[in-house]
Amino acid sequence: MGSKERYHWQTQNVKVSGVDDMVLLSKVNEDAITENLKKRYMDDYIFTYIGPVLISVNPFKQLPYFTEREVELYQGAAQYENPPHIYALADNMYRNMMIDSENQCVIISGESGAGKTVAAKYIMSYVSKVSGGGDKVQHVKDIILQSNPLLEAFGNAKTVRNNNSSRFGKYFEIQFSRGGEPDGGKISNFLLEKSRVVSQNQGERNFHIYYQLLEGASKEQRENLGVTTPDYYFYLNQSGTYTVDDVNDKKDFSDTMEAMSVVGLSVEDQDSVLQLVAGILHLGNIGFREENNYAVVESQDFLAFPAYLLGIAQDGLCSKLTSRIMDSKWGGKTESISVTLNTEQACFSRDALSKALYARLFDYLVDCINKAMQKEQEELNIGVLDIYGFEIFQQNGFEQFCINFVNEKLQQIFIELTLKAEQEEYVQEGIKWTPIDYFNNKVVCDLIESKLNPPGIMSILDDVCATMHAKGEGADQTLVQKLQGQISSHEHFSSWNRGFIVHHYAGKVSYDVSGFCERNRDVLFNDIIELMQSSEFSFIRALFPENLEAEKRGRPSTASSKIKKQANTLVQTLMKCTPHYIRCIKPNETKRPRDWEEKRVRHQVEYLGLRENIRVRRAGYAYRRVFSKFLQRYAILTKETWPRWRGEERQGVLHLLNSVHMDQDQFQLGRTKVFVKAPESLFLLEEMRERKYNGYARVIQKAWRKHIAVRKYVKMREEASDILLNKKERRRNSLNRNFVGDYIGTDNHPEIRQFVGRRERIDFADVVVKFDRRFRTVKRDLILTSKFLYLIGREKVKQGPEKGQIQEVLKRKIELDKIQSVSLSTLQDDIFIIHEEEYDSVLQSMFKTEFLSLLVKRYQEKTQRKLPLKFNNLLEFKVKKGGWGPFSSAGSRQIQFQAGQGDEAVLKPSSKVLLVSIGPGLPKNSRPTRKDKRKSRYVGNQAPPTNHYSAGPRAGGGGGDRRGGGRSSRLSILQQQSSMEQPTLPRLQSQQQRRSRPAQQQDMGFMDVPDQGVAGLHRRRSKEVKPLPGGGLPKPAPRPKPRGPQCRALYAYDAQDTDELSFNADDVIDILTEDKSGWWFGRLRGREGMFPGNYVEKI
Repeated sequence: MGSKERYHWQTQNVKVSGVDDMVLLSKVNEDAITENLKKRYMDDYIFTYIGPVLISVNPFKQLPYFTEREVELYQGAAQYENPPHIYALADNMYRNMMIDSENQCVIISGESGAGKTVAAKYIMSYVSKVSGGGDKVQHVKDIILQSNPLLEAFGNAKTVRNNNSSRFGKYFEIQFSRGGEPDGGKISNFLLEKSRVVSQNQGERNFHIYYQLLEGASKEQRENLGVTTPDYYFYLNQSGTYTVDDVNDKKDFSDTMEAMSVVGLSVEDQDSVLQLVAGILHLGNIGFREENNYAVVESQDFLAFPAYLLGIAQDGLCSKLTSRIMDSKWGGKTESISVTLNTEQACFSRDALSKALYARLFDYLVDCINKAMQKEQEELNIGVLDIYGFEIFQQNGFEQFCINFVNEKLQQIFIELTLKAEQEEYVQEGIKWTPIDYFNNKVVCDLIESKLNPPGIMSILDDVCATMHAKGEGADQTLVQKLQGQISSHEHFSSWNRGFIVHHYAGKVSYDVSGFCERNRDVLFNDIIELMQSSEFSFIRALFPENLEAEKRGRPSTASSKIKKQANTLVQTLMKCTPHYIRCIKPNETKRPRDWEEKRVRHQVEYLGLRENIRVRRAGYAYRRVFSKFLQRYAILTKETWPRWRGEERQGVLHLLNSVHMDQDQFQLGRTKVFVKAPESLFLLEEMRERKYNGYARVIQKAWRKHIAVRKYVKMREEASDILLNKKERRRNSLNRNFVGDYIGTDNHPEIRQFVGRRERIDFADVVVKFDRRFRTVKRDLILTSKFLYLIGREKVKQGPEKGQIQEVLKRKIELDKIQSVSLSTLQDDIFIIHEEEYDSVLQSMFKTEFLSLLVKRYQEKTQRKLPLKFNNLLEFKVKKGGWGPFSSAGSRQIQFQAGQGDEAVLKPSSKVLLVSIGPGLPKNSRPTRKDKRKSRYVGNQAPPTNHYSAGPRAGGGGGDRRGGGRSSRLSILQQQSSMEQPTLPRLQSQQQRRSRPAQQQDMGFMDVPDQGVAGLHRRRSKEVKPLPGGGLPKPAPRPKPRGPQCRALYAYDAQDTDELSFNADDVIDILTEDKSGWWFGRLRGREGMFPGNYVEKI
């Protein structure tokens, strides 16, 4: 970084703020890991590594290090160069995909509220920023980024654990061309929590879209859709919670509508979506009472609005909610019977319709996003898995069971790939290895999903559902009895009076079986489907494409079988990619920044297996690669392997490793793979590879620049000449010389380059003379980029270990748009003054014409104005206020120019005036006379080729304006299509008692850290049993090391390159080879490298 400005998070103290990579912890136990995470969290370092795994702790506040500056900092940088960050992992994924042509995925796991959704958004925004592309690619990028607010509105909700909890799972594949541009995408969504549409726990909300619509709807929409306050709707008033801290539902509504436009929904479709959302709310207000054991609609008034919004007949809706057509088979004949429902069954039918409408609407939105990003053929992709976290509520039902099962599967992938597979791979490849114990949660996954011997919970649940009849409660009790009978002996299972308990990897969870069977059956009766297919609105009809005439065979699929299938398909998809992991940790349940609950974090550290992860990482190898892939990646390092190795692959790998002088103990060759132990060794390989590519890139760039420069020279000389034409005398050597730009060679001077932005291109660099307030001269490095003008000087270090050494110091950094004007004389001297608001800089450079021409051009690009140039033989400039003494005050000085003798300026300073004398130069109207004889397409005054692509607005843009303009001027689509008259909104009256449940003293014990159960016991056992070191055998005596030739350093030497050794005076170095060139090869403190022979004497 040099002396470039650093953020506080880049200059941390390890004792105070912990280590970046927990592989480096001195003690590896849960306490040390938790303490390290706490130190970092309290200092706002939310990211920590365990090797390649990223640990992220939710800060519950916005942090300052997610700006464009960080994007630039992490792009193309190695992991060790910068502090841990999610951008480093995202960049690593993107570069690996490009270099290895392999699909990548990131698995983000953690409990509800740990920050998984935000992490996924940061990854998608980073990839979008660093990948190039034209209009089509930008359109795809917009859809990728805008899909987030859209899906969050319809799929996220406030829970007691998280104000923006994902109530669905999604796997987002960003698809790339071979050139690395995102040109497509695909979303797979899992298990939307439909039950939230019809009921919520105390202190929670329904999906965000309902509250957004109620807050953000226009006056016209409120009238058309019957929108009023949330306490009016039964589907919203059960929990008594309508707002969320720090959430602006009105603003979010406009973001959601904007997102709909970006993903390609027409204005009509957007209206239809809102119409359906409102229709579901009104459905919930239909109540039932019992008459002669049968259900009747409590108030016909409440039927009018949902029927109107859904485009169906009012009496048809009433009939289908209170009765059902059932097919009776008898003696080969089929007869249809109308069965009247009781109030409980009628409520179930109403809620089933509401849930089906919402779930199909959600699938429709996902489908719209996918169609907008669709790509003909897949090439490369990065997958981002953002799925609901492990959760425990006061009452855990069927949804929590499915959510926790999926999390159990994800934990299994992590164990399979980071703990189990890694250790098995060492054995298969013949690498020496001592096994490390860990808790494998496959036993819990089998308990839930196993089909036979013994059957899992889901299989037993499906069997009970296949034989159940009308009522759900009886089936739920049958389920409990069957579970007790078939799997009660399983150590990770136990039962209780209202259901069963599963000992998950993250703790014990008690599931209430009430409603389990109904929710698992997930049946929508044909009567309801028929009713929806009769809607006037094509939008609603399209959501119900079922063919009811087709004869159904076999058992209908259940919700648990669907989620089991989806989870296993997801696992297969992830296994085909190169995986990356983010383990999210939730530091507290208060959702407040800097609040640290030790017990909660320690519990997460334990069940996420971070300790075992560190131990495997420390004992194992940081990097492994199949021989062919290794050769392909590092082929450029030697002539023998480039472009391809012609011998046996194993020998090629060995040749590459020997060529970089990697120590024998730093790698092992397995049967098919090479294993590199330390990350530092891998970084060395990557750095040398990068350097080789940079070297060749420079050769190509040099040739190309030379070619371009030939075409530019004539034009540049003429342009530069025009700036001074008829205004200033010219020097003889100035007119026809070539322009070089960088006269310092900044590429070879990192000590100067460090002050310039990483991606700032240097247009001009030269050593110039600067005049101070007393007209004394001092040398400065003048650097011009497209944004800034830098003046760099040198000073002696006054204190510290580098005391007395000369160091580069940034003396001045001027933004180009802050420059007010530039002043010059009319004579042939090289002095010019840069005027700035604070104080002016007086400089002298023999390349002033080239510098001025570039400054004028860059100033105009930045400000769209011409830079004022002033020519006069009496120039005045401002000086800044100094210290004490006669010259200390701020004020002005003058430079007087006069005709003299010769081509060298003669300077005579007095108190506040500098007198400059110089002989006559070439006339002011002189122009370049030399024509370039080299090949060039630029001839005479013919214009160079220009770019024909205009930077105008993109086609298809402006969706937001189009929507805003059209909405007020036209009748609602609903009024245009519907044949019914719009009803008025009924008053609640008799239904008032259903509105809001009385506030009860709620038991919040479920928010405590869960009991770990048998899974925790297994984890504790695995770390308590320790094998005897060395199998209990005595330690053998160390073998004597053979001594080779050695030398003693006479002087200290600082390595100038990665293949050189640094040493201090009197260090003893082992000599491996001596070379006639004077550069010897040796070993010092376990590191091998070159060193100068004249710095040492042989012992």
